[in-house]
Amino acid sequence: MQTSHPGGADDKPFRVYTAASLGAAIRHFRMQSGLSQTELAERTGLNRTYLSDLEQGKETEQVRRILRVLKELGVRMTLERADW
Repeated sequence: MQTSHPGGADDKPFRVYTAASLGAAIRHFRMQSGLSQTELAERTGLNRTYLSDLEQGKETEQVRRILRVLKELGVRMTLERADW
């Protein structure tokens, strides 16, 4: 299963099927925004090591639950840059 951004293009959305594909998307958009893990963690109120775990595709309990709900519903998450 592909976990990196399809084709490496910045304008294509990330399809999220696994914790690894979610992590790749978070890392991509963080880096595209020019933020370090520490900066993003501070802005979002997260611990930097938790953010690092997410980016590495580690299955946290929260991510596992969300993916289980999506799978049961037969849907997937697609992430793309928003203009808000």
